[in-house]
Amino acid sequence: MSQTSQMSQSLGQESACAPGSTLEARPSMLATRRRFIGTVVPAAAGFGLAAGAAGRALGGAGFAPPIAVFSKLYQELKLDFEQSAAVTAEAGLDGVDCAVRSGGEIEPERAGEQMPRYAEALRRRGVGMLLLTTGIVGVSSAHAGEVLRTGKGLGIRYYRLGYWSHRPGRPAEELLAEIHSSLKDLAEMNKELGVCGVYQNHSAGKDRSRRNAGCDLAELYEMVKDLAPEQVGVAFDLGHALLEHGERWREHFERLKPHIRVAYVKDVQRGSGFVPFGQGEFGRAGFFQLLARMNYRAPLSMHIEYEWAPPGKKTRQALVQALKESRRVLGQWLAEAGG
Repeated sequence: MSQTSQMSQSLGQESACAPGSTLEARPSMLATRRRFIGTVVPAAAGFGLAAGAAGRALGGAGFAPPIAVFSKLYQELKLDFEQSAAVTAEAGLDGVDCAVRSGGEIEPERAGEQMPRYAEALRRRGVGMLLLTTGIVGVSSAHAGEVLRTGKGLGIRYYRLGYWSHRPGRPAEELLAEIHSSLKDLAEMNKELGVCGVYQNHSAGKDRSRRNAGCDLAELYEMVKDLAPEQVGVAFDLGHALLEHGERWREHFERLKPHIRVAYVKDVQRGSGFVPFGQGEFGRAGFFQLLARMNYRAPLSMHIEYEWAPPGKKTRQALVQALKESRRVLGQWLAEAGG
């Protein structure tokens, strides 16, 4: 029996990449919403189901996917699980995109023990573990099975894959062949587990000879075009796409659209890099209108890539304030898209 077949026996077979929708609760209803989510999350088959049910029950309207903060940010203050959960709830977010990778909030070898503990701390605060960020690049990646089985048991459907990088002197065709082989095997495993791996686009930076595969969105399309997006899809990062392609990002988005399963949010200004939400180009790009028209229903992963407090003044209070402000601006963008 194959490794992936053994995994599927313990989990059962079910379709991947079909999260429930959500509607944004008004701030005055936040406590009610959290109580509702705290009741529903343990029984939810997918992370979007609980948030979507909460939004519908509270009579929300418009385009408002759940918002997860990429919790790598919490490592700057060395927050433990309880502290991270408290900050997430206080900031008015729906949950976390948890880094389960080497050097992340959770080390892969401790996933089976620590992911449920973290998820329970979040649940008690009325928020959830909505997405995973991993270093998985193949079925033989260390502890891949344990991470994905544990995540699936917690109702998490999407996990970010690790990366492949170009190297000087190595033909691009050779790297793409390696990627195709790995992603094909991962797609089979994901199908049996009922999860979906997503590959995030980055921008190349100055040393293009060592860029990650898929920085060029045309190359990313070649990586995923032959794979079922229900098993292996794209985590579209508009910030990096603007840096890499400028105004041509939209034509690449349209080509990749059937494969897009998760969207990452970070504001950027070309020439300056990543900036506080509302100070860059993100809000003017019409991105959320595109997502709304394609009936996007997965959580958004909110990334805080700018300096959110001056050196020496990075405190819990400053972090909560930065998250609240970013959430406020993101809420305005979503309201404009759903209006």
